[in-house]
Amino acid sequence: MAERFGRLPTAAKLLLILTAALLPIGIALAWIGNSGIHQANAALESRNQQQATAVATAIEGLVARNALAMRVAATNALANPRGNPCLETARALASTPAITQRFSLRSMDGELLCTYGGFVPKSVNPMLAPGAIRVWLDAPAREIDFRAAGTVGMITASLPFDEIRKASTDAPGEVQSVELHDGSSALPIIESSSRDLSFTEFPIGNGSLTARIGIAHQGITTVDRLLLLLPLLMWIAAAIITWLLVSRLLIRPLKRLERAVTAYQPGAGLLNLPKRLGPSQEIQELRDAFGRAIARVEESEAEMTGALEGQRKLVREVHHRVKNNLQVVASLLNIHGRSAGTNEAQAAYAGISRRVGALSIVHRNHFAEMEENRGIALRPLVSELGAELRASAPAAARAVTIDLDIDSLNTTQDVAVAAAFLITEIVEHAMLHAPDEPVEISLRRTSELTARLSLSSGVLVPDDQDGPEKIQFERIVGGLAKQLRSPLERKLGRYSVDLPVFPPA
Repeated sequence: MAERFGRLPTAAKLLLILTAALLPIGIALAWIGNSGIHQANAALESRNQQQATAVATAIEGLVARNALAMRVAATNALANPRGNPCLETARALASTPAITQRFSLRSMDGELLCTYGGFVPKSVNPMLAPGAIRVWLDAPAREIDFRAAGTVGMITASLPFDEIRKASTDAPGEVQSVELHDGSSALPIIESSSRDLSFTEFPIGNGSLTARIGIAHQGITTVDRLLLLLPLLMWIAAAIITWLLVSRLLIRPLKRLERAVTAYQPGAGLLNLPKRLGPSQEIQELRDAFGRAIARVEESEAEMTGALEGQRKLVREVHHRVKNNLQVVASLLNIHGRSAGTNEAQAAYAGISRRVGALSIVHRNHFAEMEENRGIALRPLVSELGAELRASAPAAARAVTIDLDIDSLNTTQDVAVAAAFLITEIVEHAMLHAPDEPVEISLRRTSELTARLSLSSGVLVPDDQDGPEKIQFERIVGGLAKQLRSPLERKLGRYSVDLPVFPPA
């Protein structure tokens, strides 16, 4: 996790850090705010319920108060008849406020006895038992009808619409809609065109009627929710603002500076750094520090280049002088060899001259390859060495042929010297002991880092160790093979050894 976090961009790291620091607090505050929202909604719902209950209770009380007062008055008037029972009942009700004065009286068997206040008699049904009350709607007349039964008779009356509406509006709260139902008809008391209402139903008159009461829906609005969820919005705003500020004031200037430094090529001119990198003083100081560091690097590189060039010239001069000195030595050996008194001395001078010439050829090829720094090219070295050996061959071997099959390979100076001496020893041995036999020199790459040098001649016989000269020859070529860190493979007519070479370019 630490490695993944370390690979993230700086803006992403800051966003994660802010999230880890502020998001738990925002979530806790949002949870508290959400709890407050639920509690507020519950409180509003409870208040709406109480308001609806108050309206239903007011209508229920209006019906119950009228029914109770009329039943008591009618029972007294019918039980103690002193004239018109309706008139006696009206007199008794006159002392009771807010009681309707429109009614009719019936006997317990439904016979209409009298009416009062212009009341239109209702149906004989329902028939009620003593003490019972029945309520129903008269939708065309917009009234509530009720019938209350006493011990000696029944009274039927109507509650006018205005009384019902007044009871509904006098109840506490802001009621928007009131509607009564009796199962077959409906009577709207308060009508509203609003659709955003919360409705509650209550039974009235022992369940004979149902009051459907609508109150304006009051809940937490979206704005209230946003205010309550402000801590969470604060975290989002802080994260976005921080990301924008870091991206614009820090990341982008650093990216521009990085591109300028990456595009810089040593020796291609001065480092072109951006002039404007935002208001951050630290980034501008970093830019100036980059400029000073690159200037010092260029100055140091120029000094190193000059010193390297001087060293290269010095080494070139040393190799040039060594090559010239070896050529002078070879020339002196040739001169003294021609003036030697015996054939043996002349052959000794010639052998030494050939070896000095081989070393001179190695130095000359090394001097030629120094500019590319790829070591010594073996193909031109072996070709020149073969030509030199033919030129310095004894008189009996002037017609000797040297066939070359050489790949284009490069190696170090130490390997080239040992290989040149090995070729010289074997070719000289062949020229002195079998001048009519051709000599074949082959150099083939066998792997990315090795090549095989093979010399073929009929004079190469591994088991022929009779004379001291042959013993010395085998000792010399074996020692040269050890310098190449590879065993000398001796077969009839061919000696081979492996050379370390540079990989292909």
